[in-house]
Amino acid sequence: MKKVLLLLADGFEAAEASVFTDVIGWNKLEGDGTTDLVTVGIRKKLKCTFNFTVIPEMHISEVDIDEFDALAIPGGFEEAGFYKDAFSEDFLNLIREFDRAGKIIASICVGALPIGKSGVLSGRNATTYNLGDGIRQKQLSEFGANVLGYEPIVVDKNIITSYNPSTAFDVAFNLLEMLTSKENCTNVKKLMGF
Repeated sequence: MKKVLLLLADGFEAAEASVFTDVIGWNKLEGDGTTDLVTVGIRKKLKCTFNFTVIPEMHISEVDIDEFDALAIPGGFEEAGFYKDAFSEDFLNLIREFDRAGKIIASICVGALPIGKSGVLSGRNATTYNLGDGIRQKQLSEFGANVLGYEPIVVDKNIITSYNPSTAFDVAFNLLEMLTSKENCTNVKKLMGF
């Protein structure tokens, strides 16, 4: 069984988190059955950007990365407190551990920023939120990433980043394909109506 750790910060976007739960869940029930997903946070209860409340299955202190094959990180809003959790040392250290082990790290939108802040994107290709004044892409660049601003999804070795919420399902499908196979991913997409 391939296990995905869904790392949630307070202020995360529920829609960006749900694509991971749905794609991995659809594969578990209707695809090849080889994937599972566990939610984790640094708080007992998390409030997403628009006040949806989630209780993660695990606290970050309980995570043994040897039990997981991939890390998934949805983005969120600064106004909802996303960066307070996402830029915490516990959050950043978990990202570093997954990268050191060569495990897949998939992010959506500003979920790339804690990956950048952790240092693992230094000198590597990536992207993040691309609309508005470009401040988030500039911030990712300041963390040392080579920002490919007009690419919707950037895959650099084990790390997937994307430039806004519209890419969410595609990121989750990229993750599924990397965990299983292109054929299995195509089958799950078809079953889900894509």
